[in-house]
Amino acid sequence: MPSVAQKSMSVDYLSSAFPLTLPIPTPTTHPDLLSVNDVHREEDLLRNPSSFRAWWTAIQTTKEAFNAELKIERSTISPDETSTLLGPLATSLSRRSLQCLTYIYEAAIAQFPGSFKLWKAYLQMRMSYVLGRPVLKKRAGGKKKLPEMKDALEEEKEDQEEWEGGLDGVVGWEEWKSLVATYERALMWLPKLPRLWLMYLSIFSHPMCPPVISHTHARRTFDRALRTLPPSLHSRIWVHFLLWAEGKGGITTVSVYRRYLAVDPSVTEHYTTILLAPADSAPRPLEAAKLLLSLARKASRGEYTSPEGKSPYQLLGDFLDVVERFSDDVGLDVEETVRANEDAARAESSNAESEPLAVDGNLIRVAGPPVTVTPDGKTAPAYDEDEDPLSPRKLDIERIVRVDGLEVYKDQAGRLWTGLATYWIKRGEFDRAKSTFEAGIATVLTIRDFTQIFDAYAEFSESLMSAMMESLEEPDEDDDDEDIKETEREVDAKMREFEALMDRRPFLVNDVLLRRNPNDVQEWEKRVALWGEDDEKVAETYTKALETIHPRKATANLHRVYVNFAKFYEEGGTTGSAEVDLDSARKILEKASKVNFKTVEDLAEVWCEWAEMELRHENYDEAIRVMQRAAAIPKNTKVNYHDHTLPVQSRLFKSLKLWSFYVDLEESIGTVESAKAVYDKIMELRIANAQVIVNYAAFLEENQYWEDSFKIYERGTEVFTFPISFEIWNIYLSKFVKRYGGSKLERARDLFEQALEKCPPKSCKPLFLMYGKLEEDFGLAKRAMSIYERAAQVVADEDKFEMYSIYIAKATANYGLPATRPIYERALEVLPDRQTAEMCLRFAALERKLGEIDRARAIYAHASQFCDPRVNPKFWQEWNNFEIETGSEDTFREMLRIKRSVQAQFNTEASYLAAQTNSAKQGNGGVEEIDVQGTDPMAAAERQAGGAKGPAFVAAKKTAVQKTDDADASAAVPQPEANADEIHIDDEDL
Repeated sequence: MPSVAQKSMSVDYLSSAFPLTLPIPTPTTHPDLLSVNDVHREEDLLRNPSSFRAWWTAIQTTKEAFNAELKIERSTISPDETSTLLGPLATSLSRRSLQCLTYIYEAAIAQFPGSFKLWKAYLQMRMSYVLGRPVLKKRAGGKKKLPEMKDALEEEKEDQEEWEGGLDGVVGWEEWKSLVATYERALMWLPKLPRLWLMYLSIFSHPMCPPVISHTHARRTFDRALRTLPPSLHSRIWVHFLLWAEGKGGITTVSVYRRYLAVDPSVTEHYTTILLAPADSAPRPLEAAKLLLSLARKASRGEYTSPEGKSPYQLLGDFLDVVERFSDDVGLDVEETVRANEDAARAESSNAESEPLAVDGNLIRVAGPPVTVTPDGKTAPAYDEDEDPLSPRKLDIERIVRVDGLEVYKDQAGRLWTGLATYWIKRGEFDRAKSTFEAGIATVLTIRDFTQIFDAYAEFSESLMSAMMESLEEPDEDDDDEDIKETEREVDAKMREFEALMDRRPFLVNDVLLRRNPNDVQEWEKRVALWGEDDEKVAETYTKALETIHPRKATANLHRVYVNFAKFYEEGGTTGSAEVDLDSARKILEKASKVNFKTVEDLAEVWCEWAEMELRHENYDEAIRVMQRAAAIPKNTKVNYHDHTLPVQSRLFKSLKLWSFYVDLEESIGTVESAKAVYDKIMELRIANAQVIVNYAAFLEENQYWEDSFKIYERGTEVFTFPISFEIWNIYLSKFVKRYGGSKLERARDLFEQALEKCPPKSCKPLFLMYGKLEEDFGLAKRAMSIYERAAQVVADEDKFEMYSIYIAKATANYGLPATRPIYERALEVLPDRQTAEMCLRFAALERKLGEIDRARAIYAHASQFCDPRVNPKFWQEWNNFEIETGSEDTFREMLRIKRSVQAQFNTEASYLAAQTNSAKQGNGGVEEIDVQGTDPMAAAERQAGGAKGPAFVAAKKTAVQKTDDADASAAVPQPEANADEIHIDDEDL
């Protein structure tokens, strides 16, 4: 192993070959620079010294020749320690090439000292021999033209130059110094070119750059670049300056960043991360905390926008993270905090007494010092030592969290309280942390914040108990029995506190919800339920709720609080063990009756509950008096029930709920006259509904006041219109007929005519049936038939079929079957097509009973136009059976011809095909499957005849489905080729 002396000799030996370029090599000082082959080049340059092309061609030719030789030489030489130290200058050929190229570049620069192209190529050549070969990085996309400093730092850090090899800074010190001197000469000629400065500054980041150059000289060079270049180009220099400062660390980083932040505070957040996690120095948490606090305050005032998109609350959260992490280095202890809070309180009180003012930029001194004003006329913020990163004074964390956090972010206070408590826990101030948790739980307004604080509080308590129990399991040698017992007592006390905390959780959650909305009735009811059987606390909670809730802002069912509070006294507490106190219950309900609730119904509910309470205790007279008070009618009855500008007490007399309860009470325990008086008042106030009318009439009927009950029905029919009055008429008429029967027939007829006069068609069917029944039972059959005939014409279309069916049945019973023929005929004229077929079947059955076979056959033929064989096979089956039983071969063939003709008609209607397809999907009868591609001779004959011969029946005025005008849709339907339903009749079957 070589000794230190041998190493020193080797370094001295290697260093002796340098500098190679200082003084500048010339053929005079270095005869080996030129060879015989270079004479022609030198003669050309001497003849044309002012030709830049000649110089550039000579330089490129020489460079390419040396590069080829160096490439061959590198492939044959293996790396060793010498090549590691000397890098690109490890061989004599590379050193000679550097000198030759330096000679020719210097000769060219002497002719063209202001050429940036020449200087750039020369300096890049010199850098390649000293710094090594640059590593080219592949980059996707392009750079922003004018990026923000934060983005520029990230991009430049990714694209920062890297080199392979390089000349050692100790061995090649002289050559490094010569390279710097060359840059200085270039900047002397071209001081305003930023690219030249950036090339110069890049060598200071080389890992082998000598410390003398990469530290002090680099810092001064950065300063000179900023002084030389115009301000518009400073950002390009600052990017390299800041990255260089980050690499050096320590006070250098702090000094450089402080200089830059005075101009551009946008990288403050990046700077704080450097302060908290420096590369080779101790963290500076106090400075970082003050910077973050300053940013949070500026952001809340709108003076700062985070480049990372953070809100003022997030910046304050970053500040709290620093406080939690470096609690001892950033904040004051308990005593200093208390003292600082007292001083701040005194300062605030003194400032409130004499506050300086500034209006529109003009200073107005009002018993105070002058105020600094910004150029835009606004008052400049006063100096705050908490925001000065150069000040060594620590921060009052409690005051900062309270003023800058809790007073501003009231609905996001959970993180702030837990951060402050964590700060005290890190400092070992457990009592202060506990009081902080308690204060946070007592002030937050959201369940999210409460959960965050409560969970942190519970975790802190558990960890504290765990630590104390571990100390008991492994006591120190210095602890005596008394200390151990004291620790055990503390553990027991902590356990009890923890259990009490868990038991308090439902109450604490309820407190949060009530702080958020003190008018939340449901939460007050939940709080009452939480106290369980503690009567004292329940009464206290009810009292507090009634004092706190504002009636106009309360949520639904405020009256239930008063009612439940009154029941609490009425039932003798929650368990019923206390004495019943009706007087207190009455006082509560009396107080509730004067509350201006949101709705009249709430107040009516209070009065009804009061009366029910009196009823439960058999105070019937008192219940009546309560309802009389509630239903007192004022002199001015022209009050709008829905006018919410008026108090509910002035609109209570129009509450139907109140009057309904009152009248029920009178019916139960009052007299008939008193109940009638209440009903009459309801009618006078015009608040009665149909149910009240029916109830009033039923009440009178129960007490044998028949005519009075009928008068009430009549009043109801006058007040209400259809369809409401239909129910009243229905009940009225049924009651009247049941009462008088046929004794007052003319009066009953008048009533039915009055009811039917304004009755709409959809509601008149039951009235007609009742009217007809009356005439059948007590009147004339002829009048009954006329009523049924009127009904069949008047009722709604959907009821006509049923009405005609009833009419036909009644006519059959009264006049016999032949009398129903005109009825059937009229029904076939007015009924819809889908119901006409069914009526025709009945009509045909009638004719068959009467022996009119030809008439029945004509009816079947008429009905066939409405019945598609695939949709309505029942009709065709009946006709088929009819012909088999009563017809001949000709009539049967005529029936089949009509069937095919009807089927062909429906086949040409695309819309009907879609309808019958839907009918088949829904299982509407057994649809016969027909091969429409089959051949039908009869249909073919009809088509050949051009349709001149019409069908064997009279066409209906209306068909089931309107024919489409779309010829294409009709043509798209394939014509039937065969009839699967064709019936073959042999001679034996006839």
